[in-house]
Amino acid sequence: MESATAAAARPTDVSPERRELYARLDTKNTAPLWEVLGKIIPFEPTPDIVPVVWKYDEVRPLLLEAGRLLTAREAERRVLVLENPGLRGQSRITTSLYAGLQLILPGEVAPAHRHSMAALRFVIEGTGAYTAVEGERTTMHPGDFILTPSWTYHDHGNPGDVPVIWLDGLDVPIVNLFDASFRESYPGDIQPHTVADGDSHARYAANMLPVDWTPSRPSSPIFNYPYARSRETLETLHRNGSSHECHGVKMRFINPTSGGSPMPTIGTFMQLLPKGFRGVPYRATDSTVYAVVEGRGRSHVGDQTLTWGPRDVFVAPSWMRVAHEADEETVLFSFSDRPAQQALGFWREEVLAT
Repeated sequence: MESATAAAARPTDVSPERRELYARLDTKNTAPLWEVLGKIIPFEPTPDIVPVVWKYDEVRPLLLEAGRLLTAREAERRVLVLENPGLRGQSRITTSLYAGLQLILPGEVAPAHRHSMAALRFVIEGTGAYTAVEGERTTMHPGDFILTPSWTYHDHGNPGDVPVIWLDGLDVPIVNLFDASFRESYPGDIQPHTVADGDSHARYAANMLPVDWTPSRPSSPIFNYPYARSRETLETLHRNGSSHECHGVKMRFINPTSGGSPMPTIGTFMQLLPKGFRGVPYRATDSTVYAVVEGRGRSHVGDQTLTWGPRDVFVAPSWMRVAHEADEETVLFSFSDRPAQQALGFWREEVLAT
């Protein structure tokens, strides 16, 4: 007998003979491509995710309440997952990426572990906490972009006196698509602090490399890209008059040893929208997650208008019309799966007529 799932997927306006054929196909674990071709190979992207904005001032109290109700040790990672309404229950902010807001309170440690997934941290609030990656620590400041490459031990701690909150972004759905997920705990909460603070910046962030350097992984050997430096770069380019009609002044973070993305699967960007900016609409195949660092404005995404302010997070789905507007000078951090799409030859972007 044909399964309920298969029967539900069958059109109702087919002949009895064809319906009977479909039932027999189902018993052999086969299915007619002609009935689903338009869905699985559409004429253009038809994402299930929808445009949405998470207002930080609404989510923050819930995260702090979670901090009161359970410890970092109980949770291992105390995070509120940002679930796209189009994919509820799947722990995804886009089809290919995961995102969440993580909290670490004064005196806490998030125990060391490693996993197949590559991760980024974008610091939203607070200072004094640290992330440690493979024995080197870096102190977190709002606006910093920090990465933890695939299969590197990492832990977080907060020796400061204020809560610290950051946005996590991981390629969980991509890794799970390939059934390649592994996770391993470190034998202890904190990995030894074996590398001097700032070592990776000294070795790799000064337009030089150690003469005997050979890459050990495809991700960037730098794991903290400080906001102070990013902001200065954007401001200098803005003063010099370099601005894009859609993106304002937009830069991509790079692996300084290759010029490519800091992570093979996730691209990261920072852009400045001048006060009064009214961007020309565009669309691209990489669904993009934005975090507002500074400023206020709105983004027209598809047929929706997302109004945002400092620390809010919003998402623009694949191939939807996007146009940014800034009421005051604005800085946006964003990330997407663009490097993976580019490596596979999928990515495209186009400017649209106004």
